[in-house]
Amino acid sequence: MTDFSNALDVAASGMRAQASRIRHVSENIANTDTPGYHRKTVTFEEVVARGDHTGAVETGRVQLDRTELDRVYDPSHPMADASGHYDGSNVNLLVEIADAREAQRSYEANLKMFDQVRQMSSSLMDLLRR
Repeated sequence: MTDFSNALDVAASGMRAQASRIRHVSENIANTDTPGYHRKTVTFEEVVARGDHTGAVETGRVQLDRTELDRVYDPSHPMADASGHYDGSNVNLLVEIADAREAQRSYEANLKMFDQVRQMSSSLMDLLRR
């Protein structure tokens, strides 16, 4: 049964990691128009237990995208400098939507794997009862 529980752990860790990624993408989309906002990115790291590669993942540190902020011309904005410009955000909605779609599909794939393992273990238990 440990193989089944390991497979469940891997699928569950993938769902947790993708849920975290979706949360950060949502924050990025919500702050698209926030002046000075830097896009957040999340990395995945493999879980190593007792020196063995488990196949599970976890989220690493949240990092800020260091690309330049957009310069927005709006002399009436309270944060505008003498030339009428202020720093916008570096969030690109197309990139965020693509990241959200990829994270959603990865989450669904992990969910499908979780369900398959659960069904296989249930079938095995039924066979053993006979």
